[in-house]
Amino acid sequence: MTMNLKNLAVRSFSKWALASIALITMSPAQADLKLGIHPFKPASQLVESFSPLADYLSEKMGERVSLVIARDYQEHIDAIGRGEIDIAYLGPVSYVKLHDTYGNVPLLARQAINGNPAFHGKIFVRKDSTIQNIADLKGKSFAFGEPHSTMSHLVPRYMMWQAGVTVDKLGNYKFVGDHVNVALGVLAGDFDAGATKEDVYFNRERLGLRAIATSQPISDHVLVASRKMPASKVRKLQEILLQIDKDPRGAAILQSITKGVTALIPAKDSDYDSLRTALKKMREIGVEY
Repeated sequence: MTMNLKNLAVRSFSKWALASIALITMSPAQADLKLGIHPFKPASQLVESFSPLADYLSEKMGERVSLVIARDYQEHIDAIGRGEIDIAYLGPVSYVKLHDTYGNVPLLARQAINGNPAFHGKIFVRKDSTIQNIADLKGKSFAFGEPHSTMSHLVPRYMMWQAGVTVDKLGNYKFVGDHVNVALGVLAGDFDAGATKEDVYFNRERLGLRAIATSQPISDHVLVASRKMPASKVRKLQEILLQIDKDPRGAAILQSITKGVTALIPAKDSDYDSLRTALKKMREIGVEY
């Protein structure tokens, strides 16, 4: 069954039937709460990663929670901003853009990896490369991930600007879709350098990568609620999410979202101020995201 729901791609999957994934849209009556995810991985992987959380929230809230995977980052931002989804998992840049466009939204929790609610990005080359620092990237080829990505585009591009390497000074550059593609592209020799979040880098460092720069810490991914959600329901969601690591099932649910997530902790808008500084400069020099 397929219907149009304001251009949202709503993917509802049975955890018992992941092998036969179907793309469908749902009327509001079909799902009590919608949990929106930005498309930072293939849809099948996102379903596998977030179904345990959706099932857990369904149980704790007493309302069925279904996954909604947007077609692109902007659609995801607009969906939560317009109140078309109830809960959203957002990358740092998407959260800042959501706040800038739609104003305050209820913050539920942000993720902490190995106890740390901030993460870093890496700019890297092949281990045998003669490139030693960002300044050496002039005239070289560079792989970015996705234009909206915090650590595979915007933050490293800010770091390069700080070092005097704007993209017009590169030999060439290309957006290759996601963090993993960036790492593989550099390893394969298709690009002289690239940038990803640190966990993707560390997972492939032993294959022959070498970091030449590390970003400042950036507050990690965040879960927010629709402004249309009653305050009592927001508080209940916050309590559930902030206590999930105390549940015997919590570790597996969190690790399913992203490897290394150990807890969800309180979040406030000012946690993202350092990122705002970088994004403001990117806007000033004409970088669209």
